[in-house]
Amino acid sequence: MTQADRSILVVVHALRPDTVEAAQRVVAALRAAGARPVLSADDHAQLISSEAGLDDVAVLGTDVPVTGIELAIVLGGDGTILRAAELVRDGSAPVLGINLGHVGFLAESERDDMDEAVRRVIAREYTVEERLALRVQVKDSRNAPLYETWALNEASVEKASRERLLEVVMEVNGRPLSSFGCDGVVVSTPTGSTAYSFSAGGPIIWPNVEAIAVVPLSAHALFARPLVIGPDQTVAIELLERASTQGIVWCDGRRSFDLPPGARVVVQRSDRPVRLARLHLGLFTDRLVRKFHLPVEGWRGPSAITTGTLRTARDEAGDGS
Repeated sequence: MTQADRSILVVVHALRPDTVEAAQRVVAALRAAGARPVLSADDHAQLISSEAGLDDVAVLGTDVPVTGIELAIVLGGDGTILRAAELVRDGSAPVLGINLGHVGFLAESERDDMDEAVRRVIAREYTVEERLALRVQVKDSRNAPLYETWALNEASVEKASRERLLEVVMEVNGRPLSSFGCDGVVVSTPTGSTAYSFSAGGPIIWPNVEAIAVVPLSAHALFARPLVIGPDQTVAIELLERASTQGIVWCDGRRSFDLPPGARVVVQRSDRPVRLARLHLGLFTDRLVRKFHLPVEGWRGPSAITTGTLRTARDEAGDGS
């Protein structure tokens, strides 16, 4: 494959002066290296309207199929990374985030490291990490399929009307677990455990731990604590028909489907993980401290012998930050 055969998708956050300038720099760097920059149809249209001078960039799905994308460079925060994962879902391209947002927990690089990140993409100096994703199915009260999608962070079943509770029965592996009224239920991957699930009181799960978290939202029940189950177990949330309550399922806050009374939402591990490109093998603990600004003053650390052992383990493998 020649450099000219390499198609790199550039995914851009909302049109702000800094993101437009970042897109121009990345596109110019890719072209200078002989690679072909590609934009989604939406990004292409918006950047044309901003007169960014990128109207001649190839368009995903029109000029280049998703299966022809080598990698996606994301200029934005976690929401833009989720959109990029959606854009390349039907291909095999990994996603590399450059944080232009706030927390940017999924991002691999910050704004100041953008030029170096692009250089390493061109040189293929990155590794690819596969993250557990969810398969989400919606069925009616007769178990007929209504809708199917996927999620990288989480699937959340929520009430459609603010003034009414959602009445649900929760099931794990084909067996009923508990019934209660609630605002909803979040089913999260380890990747999503620092997002909606965390805000709802769920546990943080290290990315190298394969598991699924189930977190009820404001449940009226004695037994409605967050659960962590195995990655190959199946969670189902049924809306009780007797309540005549409607709900809605959201996946990654991007895709939604209205749930009629009696609907059944089945969530299980997808057979297709999401691929993230990584430039660093830092520890996930360090990322938590950095992104959440956690207080660590006063830490004395392990002994010198233990420190050396930990450093060796980190340098060889990292822990999936």
